[in-house]
Amino acid sequence: MTRVLVVDDSQFMRTVLGNALTDAGYDVETAANGTKGVELAGTFEPDVVTMDVEMPELGGIDAVERIMTTNPTAILMLSVHTERGAEATLDAIERGAVDFIHKPDGSDSRNIAHLTDEVVAKVDELAEAEVSSVALARAAATAYATRSSAVSAAASASNPERGTAAGNAVAGGSDVRTQVSVDRGTTGPNTPEIGAGADVEFDEKASPPTVDGERADAPTIVLGASTGGPKIVERLFERLPLALGAKVLVVQHMPSGFTARFADRLDARSAYDVSEAADRDRLVPGQAAVAPGDAHLEVVSNVNGRLRLELDDGERVHGVRPAIDVTMQSAADRVSDALCGVVLTGMGRDGAAGIEAIKDAGGHTIAQDEATSPVFGIPCQAIQTGRVDTIASATGIADAIVDAFTTDGETDD
Repeated sequence: MTRVLVVDDSQFMRTVLGNALTDAGYDVETAANGTKGVELAGTFEPDVVTMDVEMPELGGIDAVERIMTTNPTAILMLSVHTERGAEATLDAIERGAVDFIHKPDGSDSRNIAHLTDEVVAKVDELAEAEVSSVALARAAATAYATRSSAVSAAASASNPERGTAAGNAVAGGSDVRTQVSVDRGTTGPNTPEIGAGADVEFDEKASPPTVDGERADAPTIVLGASTGGPKIVERLFERLPLALGAKVLVVQHMPSGFTARFADRLDARSAYDVSEAADRDRLVPGQAAVAPGDAHLEVVSNVNGRLRLELDDGERVHGVRPAIDVTMQSAADRVSDALCGVVLTGMGRDGAAGIEAIKDAGGHTIAQDEATSPVFGIPCQAIQTGRVDTIASATGIADAIVDAFTTDGETDD
C-alpha cells in the first residue's frame, strides 16, 4: 500500500488530511512538526509527504532539505496564499519539493473540502513519480545546502554582470551530479530522436550552451509545465543563452499570487528580462513573460520580431487556467518567425494539442524525457502524438532549444 506522511502543526489539518487520504486508500502517518517529519521520513519510508510551510521547532523549508538529502521522497507543500507564503513555497521547491497547493484563506471560494480533494489528487500524481527523478531533487537539495557560501565566494571573484556564463554557472549550484538515462526500450515507429542532454549527467553547474554559426532571427519559445515544473524551468532559464535573442513565453500551472514571485525568481537567475505577463504587453528579443495564475496567455500579433500579448479569463481548458494549449495554439497561429514549443514535467494532457499546432505551423517541438520528469504525463501525451522532434533531459532542454534555432538544428519539417 502507498504510504503518505502528513506533516502539519495543526491537529485539525492533520486529522482532516489524514482521514481524506486514508479514505482514498493510503497508509497514513502524521507528524506535528518538521523534526518529527524528518524522523518519520526515515522510519515510515513514505512514498509521498505533504508538508506545511511554517511550523515550530523545524519549519517546512528546512525539513524538505533534510528529507531530500537523506531519504529522497516526493514532497507536496501546503502554503498560505500570501507574498511571504509564495516565496517560502518556492524556496521549498528549490530545495527539492515537487509541487504545492495553497491552503484556503478566504481570498477565494476554496474551502477545506476543496483542499482535501486537491491533496488526494496531487498525491495520486506524486505516488507515480519516478524514483530517478526524485533522486535528482536530492541532488538539487544537496547543492542548495552549499550554494550560499559558493555564491558568496564566486560573486567577489567573478564578473557580476547578468548574462555571463560564469554568473549562470554560479546560480546553478555546486558540483553535485546524478547520473540519469533514457529508457530506449519503449521506442516505436514515431519515437523522435533522443536530443542533447539524454544519457548525460544532471549537472547543477552546467554552463549555458554556446550559440555558434547562423541563428534564427527573433525566435519564439513557448514553455509549458505543471507538477515538478518550477525547479526545472528555473534551471532551464539559468542555461538559456541571451545570445539566442529569443522571446520566451512560460505557462506554469500555478495559482494566482505565486506566478509574480516565480517570474521574479526566473529574472534573478536568468540573463533574460523576465516578468509576469500583463494584458497588452509587447515582448521583444531577450524578454520572457510568465502567464499569470488564473488567466490564459495568448499571442495576438507578431510584427517586426515583437509579440503582442493578451490575457483571457475565459473557461478553463483541461481544467486549468492558464493552459499550455491556449498559448501554444495562439503562437502557432500568429508567430511567423522561428518557433519552438517545449513541454516539461506534469500531469495530464495539456500541451499535446499545442505541440501538434506548433509542429503543423513549421516549428520545432521538444519534450522532457521520462527519466528526469517527476510526473511524465504532459511530455508523454505530447510524445504520443508523434509530433515531438526531440526528447531531452532536464539539463539538455536548453541545448535542444539552441540546436533548434541554429544552423545545426531544424526549424521546420
